Amino acid sequence: MLEKYVPILNWGRQYSRDKFGRDFLAAVIVTIMLIPQSLAYALLAGLPPEVGLYASILPLVAYGIFGSSTSLAVGPVAVVSLMTAAAIGRIAQEGTADYASAAIVLALLSGGILTLMGIFRLGFIANFLSHPVISGFITASGLIIATSQVGGLLGISSAGHAMPELLASLAEHLGQFNPHTFAVGASSLAALIWMRLGMKRALVSWGSPPTIATFAVRAAPVAVVLLAIAASAAFDLGARGVALVGDVPQGIPLLSVPNLDLDIVGALIVPALIISIVGFVESISVAQTLAAKKRERIDPDRELVGLGAANIASAIGSGFPVTGGFARSVVNHDAGAATPAAGMFTAVGIAIATLLLTPFLALLPKATLAATIVVAVLALVDFSILKKSWAYSKADFLAVATTLAGTLIFGVETGISLGVAASVVVFFYRSSRPHMAIVGRVPGTEHFRNIDRHDVRTDAHILALRVDESLYFANARYLEERIANEISGKPEVTEVILMCPAINAIDMSALESLEAINIRLKEQGIGLNLSEVKGPVMDRLKRTDFLDHLNGRVFLSHHDAVAALSANPAP
Repeated sequence: MLEKYVPILNWGRQYSRDKFGRDFLAAVIVTIMLIPQSLAYALLAGLPPEVGLYASILPLVAYGIFGSSTSLAVGPVAVVSLMTAAAIGRIAQEGTADYASAAIVLALLSGGILTLMGIFRLGFIANFLSHPVISGFITASGLIIATSQVGGLLGISSAGHAMPELLASLAEHLGQFNPHTFAVGASSLAALIWMRLGMKRALVSWGSPPTIATFAVRAAPVAVVLLAIAASAAFDLGARGVALVGDVPQGIPLLSVPNLDLDIVGALIVPALIISIVGFVESISVAQTLAAKKRERIDPDRELVGLGAANIASAIGSGFPVTGGFARSVVNHDAGAATPAAGMFTAVGIAIATLLLTPFLALLPKATLAATIVVAVLALVDFSILKKSWAYSKADFLAVATTLAGTLIFGVETGISLGVAASVVVFFYRSSRPHMAIVGRVPGTEHFRNIDRHDVRTDAHILALRVDESLYFANARYLEERIANEISGKPEVTEVILMCPAINAIDMSALESLEAINIRLKEQGIGLNLSEVKGPVMDRLKRTDFLDHLNGRVFLSHHDAVAALSANPAP
């Protein structure tokens, strides 16, 4: 039982020198990649850059102990950082001690929520975030994040967590444009884009082995950071108005548990819940995708505990909410990580960087970090989901468009809430109008198919209606209306057969509707018959007196029903 929630007790016993070598190599690569990302995402969250490093140490250790994925790399990610800034920005001023404290409380709340969800096996709650909603939300978030960094690239101030606010702020401060900042930002952006899209191809064409070329691409953002620091020192960019990271505290912060002010907790509990669910969905999708490649299995409830522990550890280590990141997890997987220990080794690497490298970060232009964020999040933007959903399902398109537009216009929390609401509305609309088909016999067989799709034979005296969904309070009235409409003006109908192979459940409201249908048909001299009723459904019907008053019969197969009731039975 203990191993179930503390997986390290299981894989730790089987740890070997070979696994150590693979984990260590993966950790080196991920550490190089994670350093600039951690700095950038902390700024995106409105926090000092070193907080990004803090949030990349203890969470990796905690996830290594409690997490089950061998490839997932936990730490700051773009979307959660944006949501953190949006949540805290409502209750504290960016740059203040209260703001940093609120971020720690948010991480603690998120960790507590995730852990409790895992213990009580509530991972299914994440299913309420459908794929269209997540796609629309991530695309809109990517656009907001990229827009929020335009100010950093141009050297102007910008504020806001929704597109109208950001655009208005950028337009208002356009006069602050700094050509030196723009030069740094544009060159960093161009270099990062080339490194991501063309560097590997160029290195391979120059004779570099593919593995070396891949490693070089992963390490390239660190090279951009180092070059930006060198340029800042050589040209005294700070004196030219270029915003720099500034002095970064050297060393690892002391561990502490944040003070929980009830007012702050009340203000952050809902954002913490939303961040927890969004972060979990993003993380579990990455973990399951990578686990499938190794033929491993991911338990969502155990992952909840692992992510919860990571966030609690982030709070204790003065960090902010974290989750599994897609890009770094893929790198971790491709580098050959064998166990969650790879994340622990990465934490050691980040801790060493925090102790030794922070003095050099003072000269780092913020425009370079802004470029790092833009390049990272543009991969999140996927407008093709609009075209795909429009072609496949207009209802899913509505959910995507609502989420995307709501997030862009009103911000992340409102946007995803609108998306969930749209998905629920679509679900209830679909289930309130379940697919039903009048069926007839395929000639020469005992199969019955939709009369609108197949060439079938029917009996004018029989209305055979197949119901393709369970019956419950939301769609029971629709069944009543459908049967009434079908028999209206058809005096030749003497029997109605409900074909029930797709009905898995009938609730009390639907039972009352069936009783009402039975009474109305009986008054019209029409029998109500059931065919192919599933065992569990029949068991429930037998507990009532419905079958005693049924104005017809229950048949094992639809073929038997039609053969018994048809005026001209098939040979």
